[in-house]
Amino acid sequence: MRGRSVISRAGHAAVRSALYMPAMVALRYNPRIKAFGEQLRAQGMPPKAVIAAAMHKPVRIVYGVLKSGTAFDANYSLDFQDGI
Repeated sequence: MRGRSVISRAGHAAVRSALYMPAMVALRYNPRIKAFGEQLRAQGMPPKAVIAAAMHKPVRIVYGVLKSGTAFDANYSLDFQDGI
């Protein structure tokens, strides 16, 4: 499709709006999320999709920590995910 990409309107709007700016900051300053975003950009992903992936990544990390019951480890490898 041609034109600008849009962030999907599916899901909870308040959660999307709450995660947007933290994702923008993480893409700029967090080395792990920044590297993830650069990898997605290199693969040709549209900019708004990269932001959406950066919004989704911390949610997945928090879910994994809560589900596993272990403490967060910043050195834990996040390379298992090849898409978003």
